[in-house]
Amino acid sequence: MEARDIIKRPVITEQSTSVMADKKYTFEVDVRANKTQVKDAVEQIFDVKVEKVNIMNYKGKFKRMGRYAGYTNKRRKAIVTLTEDSKEIELFEV
Repeated sequence: MEARDIIKRPVITEQSTSVMADKKYTFEVDVRANKTQVKDAVEQIFDVKVEKVNIMNYKGKFKRMGRYAGYTNKRRKAIVTLTEDSKEIELFEV
């Protein structure tokens, strides 16, 4: 997989924005990617050094629309911790 295929998008919530001060960034990643692939992709795309990667899996929720029923897509979220000497990732460039 390519690095741009592994990292789908940053997760921008109130909680993920508050932990950015501790050099922790949250990304939605591909469900087939492992920790080392996520680490290599973030280092390649943003040119930073990654210290640690934590990954969480989310099951799809059951939803109904009238008589049709199904599940939403399952997701995978990665919290990436950068080293102290690496620069910050600019997610909100103006």
